[in-house]
Amino acid sequence: MFENCDLCGFKCNVNRNIKKGVCGLGTLPKLALVSTHMWEEPCISGDKGSGTVFFSGCNFSCIFCQNYKISQENFGKEVSVERLSEIFIEQQERGVNNINLVSPTPYVPVIVEALKMAKAKGLTIPVVYNTNGYDSLETLKMLEGYVDIYLPDFKYFDDEIAMKYSKIPNYFDVVTKALLEMQRQVGKAEFNDNGIMKKGLIIRHLILPGNVLQTKKILSWIKENMPKDIFISIMAQYFPTYKAKDTEPINRKISKKEYEMVVELISDFKNGYIQELRRARRRICSII
Repeated sequence: MFENCDLCGFKCNVNRNIKKGVCGLGTLPKLALVSTHMWEEPCISGDKGSGTVFFSGCNFSCIFCQNYKISQENFGKEVSVERLSEIFIEQQERGVNNINLVSPTPYVPVIVEALKMAKAKGLTIPVVYNTNGYDSLETLKMLEGYVDIYLPDFKYFDDEIAMKYSKIPNYFDVVTKALLEMQRQVGKAEFNDNGIMKKGLIIRHLILPGNVLQTKKILSWIKENMPKDIFISIMAQYFPTYKAKDTEPINRKISKKEYEMVVELISDFKNGYIQELRRARRRICSII
């Protein structure tokens, strides 16, 4: 797939063995951080933490990215596929609840190979695919059987907003098709005796200031197209950083009124989480 890359919604068809595509990345996995992360959703982190593996680079160009050093400036170190498989095993040995692949889309072919190796060495904990959601159907089908939990973003409803803030074309069509494919693969959510998710889908949405209408449209689509027991995660952690500081209306935090409007919108959902506004940077979640 690297020879004619169509891993994400751009489908730039570049031979990444020779040159870099829209994402600006080569073929070896480039890692920015390996950690035990305590601040994901409660059913992902729990008390033991989530074994995050942060990949460098991104196919998005979000002007408000909080991790722009990693996503836009490609901070990180390349590792071999064999070393990546060892990292998965080392995370499991730390006692974490899962392997959490953060921004993995541009590296999926090598991630699959690394997971095959790790499973042969005894990897048994769930694998979380923590993505911006702009994955091609070909990519997701390659992941079937290797990913237990999908954790995608659903950022925008209107394509012009996606282009304005993230430079992403055809966003809505790509992401909604991806969400439906993720749901098909994992089905109804399953949990262990400690309330930690073993299998399932959680759709994340970040509230943007001045864009509550986007949130309303997204939640309406989810209600109309996904199972009634779907899990959602509403994030209130937005703060203006990177290039957003000079772009209205996202040059401020979300207001209390905007937050309360979203709380009202999610009243029909029975499963999921919403960040508490005052403690959002620490990703403290209330159960819906």
